[in-house]
Amino acid sequence: MTEKRQETCFVRSDCQPTPGMKRFSHEAMATTFEILIVHEDERYARQAATAAFNEVDRLEGELSRFLENSDIARINNLPARQPLQLGLDAFECLRASAQMYAQTNGAFDVTVGTLVKCWRHEDGSPRTPSPEELARARLHTGVHLLELDKPEHTIRLSASPVRVDLGGIGKGYAVDRVAELLGEWSIETALISGGYSSVLAMEAPPGTDGWPLTLSDPADRTKIVARPRLRAGALSGSGVAKGGHIISPRTGRPAEGRRAAWASAPDATTGDALSTAFMIMEPDEIEQYCARHPKVLAMVILQEKSDGAPQDTILHFGRWGENVLLT
Repeated sequence: MTEKRQETCFVRSDCQPTPGMKRFSHEAMATTFEILIVHEDERYARQAATAAFNEVDRLEGELSRFLENSDIARINNLPARQPLQLGLDAFECLRASAQMYAQTNGAFDVTVGTLVKCWRHEDGSPRTPSPEELARARLHTGVHLLELDKPEHTIRLSASPVRVDLGGIGKGYAVDRVAELLGEWSIETALISGGYSSVLAMEAPPGTDGWPLTLSDPADRTKIVARPRLRAGALSGSGVAKGGHIISPRTGRPAEGRRAAWASAPDATTGDALSTAFMIMEPDEIEQYCARHPKVLAMVILQEKSDGAPQDTILHFGRWGENVLLT
C-alpha cells in the first residue's frame, strides 16, 4: 500500500531474548509486522498480539489503495465535487496527512501517485515524461485537492482523478493503533515495528535504557549507520536503494542528493511521514523544523560529490539523547 516502492531503509530490532520477552510476527501491508512484549504470561501476551494483528488487518482493508472496496480505492475513483463518507481511520489518516503536508510545505504528499506514475512504464521500469505530462499530473497532485469535512467525516475532491496512497504514513498509523490496543490490554513494555520502516517503543525492558535498534544503509544493508536505543517514542526510516529514486511532490521530478533519512517523533504516524519528507527537504528546512518541534529528531545521509567521486555526509538534527540514545 505504498508509494515508497523504491525505498528500502532499515530500522531493525537488536533485542536479545530476555526473561519474559515474547516475539510475535504477522504479514500485512506488504511487509512483516512484529511485536516484542515483556510479560510474565505468554498466553496472555499471545492473545494481545493476535488482537493487535487483527487490528492491522482491519486497517489494511480500509487504507490500502490495492483493495477494491477500501476507502482509499473509493477516493481514487471519486468524481470531483462528489462527497464520500469515510470510516474513522481513513479520515484520521488523511487528516494527519494534510497536517504533515502543511508542516513540511508540501514535502510530504499522499497524492504524489499521479506524478510517480509519470516516471514509470506499465511494467514499472523507469521512463522520462514530457513537460506536458508533468504539467497535467501536477494539476492532480496536492493535498489541497482533498476537502475534508470533520463533522461529517466526508471528503470531496476539487479535481479528479486524484491518486491517494497512504504508504508513507499508513504503517506508522497502524503501529500507533497497535500501541493503543496493547495499552488497553494493560501491556506497558513492548516494541512494535511495521516492517523495517517504522518502530514504536513503549516502556523499555526492565534494567535497560531503551530498546536496542540498528539503522542500516539502504544501499548496503550490511553497513550499520547507527545503533540507537529507543524508549517511549517512534523512529522511522526512508531511503533509496542503488538505482532507485523518489519523486519530489514539490517539483514533480526525482529528488537528488539524499540516500536515507530517519525521523524520531512521539508517535509513529508523525515519524513515518517525516522520514519521507526529510528525503525531500533541504538541511536548513529540517533544522528549522526540529527547532520548532523539540520532540522531533532527524538524521540524513547526504550524497555529494568530491572530485567527481560520490561522498556521503551524515547530518543530525535535534537533541539526540533523551528518548533516542545513539551508541
